[in-house]
Amino acid sequence: MKDVFFVGDELVAGVGDPKALGWTGRVAARTLPLAPDLSFHLLAVPGETTGEMTSRWDEEALRRVGPSSDEGASRHVLFAIGRNDVLRGVSSTMTRLNIANALDRAHALGFSAMLAGPPPGLEDQNLRIAELAALCEEAAERRAVPYIDMYSPLARHDQWLTDMSTGRDGLPQQAGYGLMAWLVLHSAWYDWLGLERTEA
Repeated sequence: MKDVFFVGDELVAGVGDPKALGWTGRVAARTLPLAPDLSFHLLAVPGETTGEMTSRWDEEALRRVGPSSDEGASRHVLFAIGRNDVLRGVSSTMTRLNIANALDRAHALGFSAMLAGPPPGLEDQNLRIAELAALCEEAAERRAVPYIDMYSPLARHDQWLTDMSTGRDGLPQQAGYGLMAWLVLHSAWYDWLGLERTEA
């Protein structure tokens, strides 16, 4: 069995998407035809910070996988960092430590890790979200894990900005989640899973 875990907050859960897919459902739907043996797991807790994520993800993931000795078994975890560290005033020092701890724990458990940074939010939050995104990229580089930049490509994207202005609480809608899925599928996603890249 090949297990893929999406770990994060309300953006991983797809809150606000009228299709009820979020970016994770769209990514899984495009990936499964290439690898029907993949099993996707959504470990999302709306509103949580990186510290709260780090404290709970491993126990939840381990409850869902078989013995590591299973032939052909592989474990992948994509940590999708949201904006709640910004919204709840978590210091950059603590955020950096929390992400490092999550990545180190994944490595120790034999999980292949990937990191996605936060997408833009409401205009008055974006300076701090941009700083958080830069911190995430630095953390990924330090641990040599693939990184998905969700901030820079969306910060001036018309469809994303429309979602931010018409949605609720800075949450994406159908178009926004589709854009996030596109960014994942055009990152190192296929290489990370050991699959041949396809158009998405």
